[in-house]
Amino acid sequence: MENKQQSNGMTKENNAVKKKVNWSGSLIVASLTGAFGSSFLYGYNLSVVNAPAGYIKKFYNETWERRYGFSVDEGTLTLLWSITVSIFAIGGLVGAIIVTPIVKFFGRKCTLVLNNVFAVAAALLMSLSLLAGSFEMLILGRVIMGVDAGISLSALPMYLSEISPKEIRGSLGQVTAIFICIGVFTGQVLGLPEIFGQESRWPFLFGAIIVPSLIQVVILPFLPESPRYLLLEKHNRSKAEKAFQRFLGKEDVSQEIEEVLAESRAQRNTKLVSVVQLLRTRAVRWQILTVVITMGCYQLCGLNAIWYYTNNIFSESGIDRETIPYVTLSTGGVETLAAVFSGLVIERLGRRPLLIGGFGLMIVFFAVLTVSLTLQNAVHWLPYLSIFCILAIIASFCIGPGGIPFVLTGELFQQSQRPAAFMIAGTVNWLCNFAVGLLFPFIQAGLQTYCFLVFAGVCFAGAAYLFFVLPETKNKTFHEISQAFAKRNKVTLEMQEMNHYPGERKPSEEQESNFTSPVDNGETLKRIV
Repeated sequence: MENKQQSNGMTKENNAVKKKVNWSGSLIVASLTGAFGSSFLYGYNLSVVNAPAGYIKKFYNETWERRYGFSVDEGTLTLLWSITVSIFAIGGLVGAIIVTPIVKFFGRKCTLVLNNVFAVAAALLMSLSLLAGSFEMLILGRVIMGVDAGISLSALPMYLSEISPKEIRGSLGQVTAIFICIGVFTGQVLGLPEIFGQESRWPFLFGAIIVPSLIQVVILPFLPESPRYLLLEKHNRSKAEKAFQRFLGKEDVSQEIEEVLAESRAQRNTKLVSVVQLLRTRAVRWQILTVVITMGCYQLCGLNAIWYYTNNIFSESGIDRETIPYVTLSTGGVETLAAVFSGLVIERLGRRPLLIGGFGLMIVFFAVLTVSLTLQNAVHWLPYLSIFCILAIIASFCIGPGGIPFVLTGELFQQSQRPAAFMIAGTVNWLCNFAVGLLFPFIQAGLQTYCFLVFAGVCFAGAAYLFFVLPETKNKTFHEISQAFAKRNKVTLEMQEMNHYPGERKPSEEQESNFTSPVDNGETLKRIV
């Protein structure tokens, strides 16, 4: 009886130890440095072109006139500017497509470091375009910067999901979204007339991109690679243990190593799955559909439309044109605060409530905004309600839909599938980004203020799907999350493991030896197919 009580006491003590998670210095520095040189730059490049738009168009016109002896017509100028803004998404699509072989060959951390070559090259091209008198340099720089963003928005969430303990995986994953918001806000601040928002200074807005890149290049190489990548793909247990020790801030990492090995014993073959193979895998069909829908709604839920209307709504409220850039900072501030709030509560509330609740709140405020914009000329105080709705929509987006899709992509797939999954997610993300930029002017012209009802419909569809399909992934291992989808994918757990990871079941000792001598499971794969 006494032994049983001692055993129960030890169990409770062990559970208490498990719940305690140490935020080590290496874990914090890796997440902050990785995000500063990656997702921060994505957010910064989304907003940095807004403030100097008039000066850049003037530069285009002067360059055209100097070359051809006459001013560019309004249609051509609008086309050049549209290309400058939207081609960023084309570069992002290229980056999302090429990221899979890069993270396989170089690893997650090294991919982030090498990716700065694109950022620095883009910064130099864009910042020197005025001096060289070439608007083509600015456009090319935007393409290259898009490639950088496409790679980083896949490699960074992958890296963060693999270095963090499952108890804080959501919070650490939200660092991606938080730094996107900080990047947007920084672009707004630096674009103020007192800083770089002047005709002679706008190239410095693009030159500033070099600073986060250099900081990442200096710091990140001294931090460990993803321990899961080292263990499951490079089969280097010694380096993986050292990486876990640094990231978790403790010497005994046997439990973490065993957890990864348990996945490996189920996996039995760590060769990376291609995109085509992943799409053909029955055991992950609903995971793929979930990622596609969440990423699609991330871009199509209407936040870009909000940015389009902001200046007009502020102007209708009686705010003078000179003051609007400063008032617009409130949108960036709200965005950042909401993202930080989401990072603080995601491990308490979970992914499902934040995602579904965020979309739900957006539906409500889109409806109210449609009414207030339609009637604002009849009622003098309605423009202020419109301002409130804009800030509320931004906050609702950043609480859930603005960052959790990146977290989910890292959580819903096993190690060998993750690069292909991020490639699919990135492709959907950038294609929808480009589609919004291309189609929104036509939607707005046709529906006017009622265009927000279209976005409310997108939010409703996303919330409904997630309510019925998405399981909670908080505090679950990657293998447990796969099991949660097994019934919906109409496979038994045994079939799911075989479908995921072909091969005969081996004892743990033999499996661990595979880290130095991988086993060819080709014949088994043929039998399963």
